[in-house]
Amino acid sequence: MLTVSPFDRSVRSPVRVDSRSRPRTLLVVDDDEGPRAAMAIVFKDGYHVLLAENGFRALDLIREQVVDVVILDIRMAGLSGIEVLSQLKKIDPAIEVIMLTAYETIETAQQALRLGACDYLSKPLDLATIRAAVANALERRAISNEIQFCNQRVLELQEEIRHQQMREEIARTQGEIYASIIHDINGPLTVIAGFVEVINQRLRHASRIEGEDLSMIKDRLAHITRQVCNCIEISRRYLSFLSEGTSNHISVGINQVLSDVEELLKVHPNAKGNELIIRPLAEDAATGINGTDLIQILLNLTINALQSTSQPHRVEVQARRLLEPLPLHDLESGPHAMFLNREHFQNQAPLLAVSVQDNGPGIPPEIMGKIFDPYFTTKPSGKGTGLGLSIVQRLVQQCHGGIRVRSQPGHGAAFTVYLPVRVAGTVH
Repeated sequence: MLTVSPFDRSVRSPVRVDSRSRPRTLLVVDDDEGPRAAMAIVFKDGYHVLLAENGFRALDLIREQVVDVVILDIRMAGLSGIEVLSQLKKIDPAIEVIMLTAYETIETAQQALRLGACDYLSKPLDLATIRAAVANALERRAISNEIQFCNQRVLELQEEIRHQQMREEIARTQGEIYASIIHDINGPLTVIAGFVEVINQRLRHASRIEGEDLSMIKDRLAHITRQVCNCIEISRRYLSFLSEGTSNHISVGINQVLSDVEELLKVHPNAKGNELIIRPLAEDAATGINGTDLIQILLNLTINALQSTSQPHRVEVQARRLLEPLPLHDLESGPHAMFLNREHFQNQAPLLAVSVQDNGPGIPPEIMGKIFDPYFTTKPSGKGTGLGLSIVQRLVQQCHGGIRVRSQPGHGAAFTVYLPVRVAGTVH
């Protein structure tokens, strides 16, 4: 039995209380009034002391307020100390509990420690022992609180970093989209400018329009109208992307797309002086990709091939229908070959393979892995945005296609786009 004189000033707790924090709270649970009163006297100057005459009252107090340390007698009427310990830990897992008993057994001690008690003391107690046990329990509680605070702060910082990264990613993505819009629309605008220039040359000194001139102007205006529609479609696609929507995937026949690409490139400045060959399919086929997207893919790849050297050279665009999936070795990458979107590529026959091949200088091995990176370009400043191939990759990836690049320095380069073939009867 612990007995303390109310006039004994030597029993003050030496615990230092941080003025920035709340007072430390100690709960004494014992169905014997004598030990409860003694504990209240021992710790009254260093703690906010709560007393509970049974386990039910102790649980009520724990639910009502934050308690740092509990001194809990094992043998009590109603709920035993072990039962109370189990319930306390469910309410507040971080609470520190010191178990007291006058009937110590190894089994009981093991059970108490297993349930989370931080100490296990036998009655009668001396002041030094109980004060040291409470001080140690309080230190454990302080460390636990600090860890909990740090963990919470880490979670908050992680959330802040995540939001900051999201904001940066949104800004970066929007920047890329705006640049992509300008890049993609630049193609149709170049064609429009070429057709307008042809019309201006025919009309510069004409007072009347008839015959061949009239037919030519009508044809060029039809082409201009088509390119204006392409610009509108491109704008709608990117606006849909910005609003997290999806563009309409209206498939078209590949031969129609190849014909459109050929018409567009006839007046393109980079086609002059070079040999451009376009080989359509013997039997037309359609893919699930949007027709405007496919035109943008082929225009980017073909213009890149035409720009691969300033010397006259040949660029060939060819479509093939594959009745077997690609063999695994065609999906491998190396110093002179690369396959993109392997993870999401639907390698299921039938497939449409559209290749753009040139006999230019080829791609150096040291830059092979960079050519699809946004803004990467080998062109002089002001001559290229470095977005063409990254746009191609994104559009192909969206329709679960794949891209294979093969090149040997001095022997040109070949870009092949693999796309799923739609079932018969879907060519528009």
